[in-house]
Amino acid sequence: MTTAQDLLIVALDEPSSRPVAQGDLSLALAGAEVLDLLDAGALSLDGDRLVPFGERPTGDPLLDEARASLVREEPYETVEDWLWRRGNGLAARYATALEEEGRRAGAPRRLLPRLGGRTERADSAARHRAGERWAVREPVLATLAATLGIQEAPVGAPDDADPAEGNALTLVSATVEDALTELEAVRQRRRIEDDAFANVWRAP
Repeated sequence: MTTAQDLLIVALDEPSSRPVAQGDLSLALAGAEVLDLLDAGALSLDGDRLVPFGERPTGDPLLDEARASLVREEPYETVEDWLWRRGNGLAARYATALEEEGRRAGAPRRLLPRLGGRTERADSAARHRAGERWAVREPVLATLAATLGIQEAPVGAPDDADPAEGNALTLVSATVEDALTELEAVRQRRRIEDDAFANVWRAP
């Protein structure tokens, strides 16, 4: 199981201060993949650029797909560029994988497109693992969840936390938040344009 999978489960099961749209979740999942790949030793950060390492599989199909899609030529890809490229439709792909596991556990259901509603829980290993991490508010998972309005970010990090890991989490979560702000601005512009177009046709 990966942080991205755990984040999807938390987003589906836990209340949020605002509706969690697919686009928002996709960006956060792409950020989670960066942290998972860092943890797996598949890449490192050079400033905000993703520097890939080796070809060793991670053991997770979607994360292996993410690893294989890393840009391997200098100057490499920024975290921001990765979020927009990799994040395209990513929530639906993770949801499909979770649905398949749910069917194996005997609870077929559709998770998307309605992310904001409560879902039927499948008693699966994935949900148990996500639940355990969420119960202790594990900093990586909790910080990413906070970008989606699911809870407040944890205060501080564990005493034995790796400073490099903390710096990576700060960079990735801040980049996710910036991307979410940009995405909402795009939505706002579209709503304004749609309203203006509708007003033209309603005008006498």
